[in-house]
Amino acid sequence: MAELPSGTVTFLFTDIEGSTRLLHELGDAYADALAEHRRVLRGAFAGHGGVEVDTQGDAFFVAFSRASDALAAAAEGQQGLDGAVRVRMGVHTGEPLVTDGGYVGIDVHRAARIAAVGHGGQVLVSQSTCELVGAGSLRDLGEHRLKDLTAPERIWQLGNRDFPPLKSLNATNLPVAANPLVGRERELREIVALLTGSSRLVTVTGTGGTGKTRLALQAAAEVVDDFSGGVFFVPLAGVQRAELVSSSIAATIGVHELDELRDREALLVLDNFEHLLDAVSTVAEILARGTRTKVLATSRAPLRVGGEREYPLDPLPDDDAVTLLTERARAIRPDFAPDGATAEICRRLDGLPLALELAAPRLRSLGSSALLERLDRRLPVLTSGRRDAPERQRTLRAAIEWSYDLLEPRLQQLFARLGVFATFTLDAAEAVAGAGLDDVDALVEASLLKPLQGDRFLMLETIREFALERLSESGDEDEVRLSHAEFFARLAASANLHTESAGPMRHDLVVPELNNIRGALAWAIAARRQDEGLRLAGHLENFWMTSDAAEGAQWIQTLLDVAADPDPELHALALRCLGNSATVSGNPAGEDYYLQSLERWRALGRDEEVTSLLHRVAVWAVHQGDEERALRLIEEGEALNTTVRLGKVEASTLSLRGDLERQAGRLESALSYYERSLEKARETGFTWWELHLLSVMAVTLFELRRPEAGIERARDAIALAQRIGDRPGLVDAVVLVARGCAEHGEVGRAGMLLGAAEAEVGRAPVAGWRDDDEKLIVPLLAHAGPSFDRGRESGRVLPLADAVELALRGLD
Repeated sequence: MAELPSGTVTFLFTDIEGSTRLLHELGDAYADALAEHRRVLRGAFAGHGGVEVDTQGDAFFVAFSRASDALAAAAEGQQGLDGAVRVRMGVHTGEPLVTDGGYVGIDVHRAARIAAVGHGGQVLVSQSTCELVGAGSLRDLGEHRLKDLTAPERIWQLGNRDFPPLKSLNATNLPVAANPLVGRERELREIVALLTGSSRLVTVTGTGGTGKTRLALQAAAEVVDDFSGGVFFVPLAGVQRAELVSSSIAATIGVHELDELRDREALLVLDNFEHLLDAVSTVAEILARGTRTKVLATSRAPLRVGGEREYPLDPLPDDDAVTLLTERARAIRPDFAPDGATAEICRRLDGLPLALELAAPRLRSLGSSALLERLDRRLPVLTSGRRDAPERQRTLRAAIEWSYDLLEPRLQQLFARLGVFATFTLDAAEAVAGAGLDDVDALVEASLLKPLQGDRFLMLETIREFALERLSESGDEDEVRLSHAEFFARLAASANLHTESAGPMRHDLVVPELNNIRGALAWAIAARRQDEGLRLAGHLENFWMTSDAAEGAQWIQTLLDVAADPDPELHALALRCLGNSATVSGNPAGEDYYLQSLERWRALGRDEEVTSLLHRVAVWAVHQGDEERALRLIEEGEALNTTVRLGKVEASTLSLRGDLERQAGRLESALSYYERSLEKARETGFTWWELHLLSVMAVTLFELRRPEAGIERARDAIALAQRIGDRPGLVDAVVLVARGCAEHGEVGRAGMLLGAAEAEVGRAPVAGWRDDDEKLIVPLLAHAGPSFDRGRESGRVLPLADAVELALRGLD
């Protein structure tokens, strides 16, 4: 082999697409096709100075001194191949380490991953290569997550040919990892084999700190292409009650009932199940309801469900442990070189990945020998007195305790206080624990915190358990828990989620904090601080309605059950929230809750709230077909509103009169009321009601056989949803345009828009979407046929942004 280029090197990986299929199709001729493919590519590589590093079967690994030469070779190679053999190629530039065995480093790994997400005939190029050659001949494909789960890579394509979407992880919710997986090749291979084989439930078990979560995430990333219904990561560490497991899974997947998984080919990654073993029946039900859904769980103990394949995870072997410690040390000290003491450190820490992560920061200022000497002094002391715990667990606890003891007293206090969070932002850390950026950075450097994507931070559950022990011992726990609950009550209030609020609702502020909110509510119940709990839950009124009405009702009812004498306003609001939850679930108890809330608001003299409740009770009368009672309630609300003069009440009343007219079949009259309601909503900044009205008006226009006008209203809804950041409203509006297209005769475009919306819901939950099936989807299915079905299938790979562009395009 020629001398390998060094310094800045550009790698080119190639692979034949569908080689197994090609072998079956060509039979004996496959050998000749493979030989011709090798001849063409080797000629192109050699002609541009490429050095062949490795070849395995139908794949090449080639290195170039110049990025431009690599792209020229790739272009020539693709041009020289005939259509029988389709080759995908990936190009990436970096500064790898050259050893006697070849190249070592993340750049090799990254180049291979880039090639793997492409299609036959396609040449993919990394951002680093693009920066060297310029973007003139390249097409920007955007950021994509690769199967190493680290930060997204911006990927470019050589040339302008159209290919299907890249086979990256963009269609999953698997979290981004800070670093590539070290070692675990055998374990990864075996777990992947179980998941792609007949096993329906695989549980990775092991003591805390063995790396169960990281391995499970990597295995899930490897099998994304095998699960057409999606791969979903469900973190359970912050879920404190077994009865919330079902709703947590459903919310992650984007369904209301787990029964909707019945025919879905999906993989659920249930992380940190050990404290929720009372919820194993939920897993059993998922597996029993359908044969295509599989579960990969991590737990310190097996789930003991029929058909479970337990996969015990041992610590890292010596070589991999040294590699992990070395990589982490080099991240903070680039000149670090492993030696015999490094290997001994890894043995003393039992090869536990978390313990190694905690030890690595000490190598910033200590050599391996000095660190080993300190370990020899501290480990026997720190592990003594806990002989009831497994040896590896005692070693891990010792490593955590040592890292804690090295903190200055103020940081120790902040570390303990941060244990109340599931994950957190810097603003939350400062408000609740008094921790600033420098403090959080110091804890990250000590490996006691992990940074997450989106400026959030995580304390691993094993470390968090230790932090909460220290917080309990400090005597500050109640104060910190109260501060935590009050912070999230303020955040919930800022999200503007009361159903009568004007302006945009910020569900996006709440979703990342849901486990923190659950923790705060659980504390309020346990501490009998019902007012704090009811205030927080009440601020989430619209969130519960549109995400998980049952969970919201459960929290509020439990808080009322423990409340001796709740604040009257909070009690009235809680009853309204219970009415909302029952109403969206179709439970007749909703009307009774509304009536109870109505009487409490009357007693408080809150006319604004009374008018709102009169409207809600009137909605029940409309649904019951009691037009006379509905009109009486509407008129009472209108009379009261002459005093309070609330534009939003007038808007909702006009809309309700429109609903009565529509129910009676008087569609033109209904439309007139909706137009007046829309005008009033716009005057008063009642934005979410405006979005609702635009959708209702679109449906009414479709019922009037006026598809062009209906499409215009649906497009207005798209524009408003984009402006206020309402993703559920945006998805609904896209489907409404699809209905209009279908009724206008563009059934192919209608199918594409519906397919894109369904795929968006599959990628991430859209609260309440399934409840709108009749309004949104059933009328569309009347147009099903070959053109519609082809469009629907094509739409499933269409990003929502592209679907919006298609929806806004003029009619043919």
